[in-house]
Amino acid sequence: MLEIVQTNENNYISIAVTGDADASSSIKLDKGLRSAFDESHSNIIIDCTNLNYISSAGLGVFMSYIEEINQTNITFIIYGLSEKVLKVFGILGLDQLLILKDTKEEALAEINGL
Repeated sequence: MLEIVQTNENNYISIAVTGDADASSSIKLDKGLRSAFDESHSNIIIDCTNLNYISSAGLGVFMSYIEEINQTNITFIIYGLSEKVLKVFGILGLDQLLILKDTKEEALAEINGL
């Protein structure tokens, strides 16, 4: 089961992803991300500290936003990936295409240009 919680902060939106992002739940992940993009947020951080597993379908959701991120002025940062999930991102080269940080503090520092 996948849970998505969206929180609007001062200069960013945070999306917390909890559980397993697999074929059956990737639609929920996509809807959560799409709402942040549709609301024209310029800074989006994805909290994956409680993401236990991600399948190719879940990775495909993130991949589907890469072009949009690159063509707009959106800062999109994923943080808190477990070692095994980070390894999967690395195998597909997503660690080179997306901004990945270890902690929320590092993600916020990136947003604030620190």
